[in-house]
Amino acid sequence: MDIGIDRLGFYVPQKYIDLVELANERDVDPNKFTIGIGQSKQAVPDLYQDAVTMALESADQVVNEDNREDIGLVIVGTESSVDESKASATYLVDLLDLPEDVRAFEIKEACYGATAGLQMAYNFVAMNPDKKALVVASDIARYGINTPGEVTQGAGSVAMLISKDPHILKLDNKSVYMTRNVGDFWRPVFSKTAFARGKYSNEVYVDFFKTLWEKFQTKYDMTVQDFDTMLFHIPYTKMGLKALRTLDGNIPDAKYKELEEHYQSSIEISRNVGNLYTGSLYLGLISYLINGDVKPNEHLMLFSYGSGAVGEIYSAEIKSDYKKYLDIEYIKKELNDRKKISISDYEDIFEKEVENGDVTAISDVHDKFYLSEIKENERLYKKLE
Repeated sequence: MDIGIDRLGFYVPQKYIDLVELANERDVDPNKFTIGIGQSKQAVPDLYQDAVTMALESADQVVNEDNREDIGLVIVGTESSVDESKASATYLVDLLDLPEDVRAFEIKEACYGATAGLQMAYNFVAMNPDKKALVVASDIARYGINTPGEVTQGAGSVAMLISKDPHILKLDNKSVYMTRNVGDFWRPVFSKTAFARGKYSNEVYVDFFKTLWEKFQTKYDMTVQDFDTMLFHIPYTKMGLKALRTLDGNIPDAKYKELEEHYQSSIEISRNVGNLYTGSLYLGLISYLINGDVKPNEHLMLFSYGSGAVGEIYSAEIKSDYKKYLDIEYIKKELNDRKKISISDYEDIFEKEVENGDVTAISDVHDKFYLSEIKENERLYKKLE
C-alpha cells in the first residue's frame, strides 16, 4: 500500500521586510545578508498571528468536505507553542470542524517536530488505511532586534494531509535517524527569543548530514545515483548548501551539478520568506515542486534536522500528476500579494506583545483565522465568516 502526502498547504504572513533595507539600517554590507546568508525577504507576523493561526490557515487549504470526516489524527510540529499544556492541535480540531474521534497533539523537538509527526502519520495510516492524518508545521523564528540571528528570522506554516494512494509524494518507508544531546540552540520557557551558538550549530548540522547519509547508503545499499534531488532543512538558504557541498568532489561532477541546480529551485520561496523552523524542509519541497524542472516519478532524499539535536534522512517519490493536487497559482499569489513594511514598522510590531485582557479589533484582521482576545490568560481564537 502506498502512503504519503496527498495534499500540501502553505501560509505566509502578508507583511515582509527587505533584507537589503535591514542591512543598511544595521550598518551591515547587504551582501552579507543576500549572498553570505542567502536571504532576500523576511516574513513579519502581525500581533493577532501566532503558531495556531498560521497552522489553521495552511490546514484550511487541505481540509475540505470530501476528507474532513476521514481525518483521525492531527499533529502540529512547532517550537513556537502558545501554551505549556494545551496543544495547538486542539484548536485545529475545533475551528476546522474536524470529528471528535481524532487523536490531536503537539510535537516539540526544534525543527524536527514536523518530520516526527510525518513518520507517526505514516504508521497511523498503515494501521488505519481508511483514515487520513493532518500534519502541520507552524512557527515564528525570533532571535531579537539587532542580533546576529535577526537575518534568519521568519514565519509561516506548511500543512500536509497524509493518506493511502497519495497524489503528491509517496513515502518509501526508508529512513535513518539519530539523536545526540547537543547545546547548539535552545529557548528557555522564560524567553520569547532563541539562543544559539551559530557556528557550532552549522558544524553539528553538517556532521549529522554526513553521518546519516553514510548510514542510509549502507543500510539500503543505495548511492547518490539513486536520487534525482536532495532536499534539506533550510533555516537560511546557505545552510543546506553547506551540507550539499560535502558531496562535491566525492560524486561525479555532472551529478553534483544536477543536485546543485535542483537545490537552487528548492530555496526560492525560503529566500523570500525566511526561517519556518519545523516547516523549512517542507517549504523546500513546495518550492522545488513549483520552481524545479520536475521529472515524472522523481526520487527524493530529504534531510531533516532539529537542534538539540535530532536528525533523519528518508526517501520519497514525487507522483507524476502532483500539479493537479498542489494549488501552485494560489501559493504564488500569496507570495506576490504581500506588503513590504519599513524597518521601523517591523521593529514596532516585534516589540509589542498581546497581553491578558487585550481584544483584537476586526479592522486589524486580514486573515481567516485570528487570535480574538486573551481572557483570564486564555487565548481565544475565531474564524472570520
